[in-house]
Amino acid sequence: MSELRFEGVSVRFGGRRNGLTAVDGVDLTVPSGQVVGLVGESGSGKSTLARAAVGLSPVSAGRVLLNGVDVRQLPRRDRPIQMVFQDPYSSLDPRMTIGESIVEAMPRGAHRGRAARRAEVTRLLGLVNLDADRADSLPARLSGGQRQRVALARALAGRPRVVIADEITSALDVSVQGTVLNLVRDLQRRLGLSLLFISHDLAVVRFLSDVIAVMYMGEIVEVGVTDQVLTDPRHPYTRDLLAAAPSLGSAMVLEDESSAGRLDIEPADPHHPPTGCRYHTRCPIGPIARRERTICTDSDPAVGADKRRHRAACHFSGEMT
Repeated sequence: MSELRFEGVSVRFGGRRNGLTAVDGVDLTVPSGQVVGLVGESGSGKSTLARAAVGLSPVSAGRVLLNGVDVRQLPRRDRPIQMVFQDPYSSLDPRMTIGESIVEAMPRGAHRGRAARRAEVTRLLGLVNLDADRADSLPARLSGGQRQRVALARALAGRPRVVIADEITSALDVSVQGTVLNLVRDLQRRLGLSLLFISHDLAVVRFLSDVIAVMYMGEIVEVGVTDQVLTDPRHPYTRDLLAAAPSLGSAMVLEDESSAGRLDIEPADPHHPPTGCRYHTRCPIGPIARRERTICTDSDPAVGADKRRHRAACHFSGEMT
């Protein structure tokens, strides 16, 4: 088991004038053997943060640490962090058999000889509830759910200590999503993996996660034990996300039943984020509702967040009841 930690991680694309900071100073820990669910709207920076952990997005500031070691110092081929991507149809090479794809992901020299590699492929397919004869199939012969299970097997072939799952059920039929989620939960518990699970679906995150982190415009705005955050949110954005999710919002006592409508307001331009709190242009308790709250536009609420419940990046988190 291993701890994955993001320390002040920023990811920026483009130049100074027209560039975009997709991830901005993120501090987040995935404790050893636990599941951290990362939620937020599309474009909030969730996938970019995940890609930074596996070296697919450049870290412009900060560090990604695995058990205290900067992941950039680890061998790229045998890096013990594996990622499962959203689209099961593009994550596998269509010209390679399932067995060849899994073998390709195995650490160099881990299984010597064709028979040993074949036995390991069979074992991994069994872990994800697929028959061994699927090893000779091409991806085109598999359903979306089967391909995603192969992608899980391929990730496990790398002997990871941490797995990052990025929206892995969003491209699947609803009837298949539950099967994949149950499989992920079973594998995480059985193998003792540390898991960063990214989703926009709060019900899915609640099902899987020990800890939930909420991301908005490249920043973590709230983080805490899943049930505590979902039943007692300390940031207006988290509250609005919950109100917009019928399966979860109905279980909460919401101060303003129309608050979910705030998410219909267009977010600020990410190339030119607002000063102060980045959510203040949509916030139901900020200056658009109460003009005297200029602190929301003048002061970054991330400062001092460690002293607030759920590390909420909100000047008025104490009012969230």
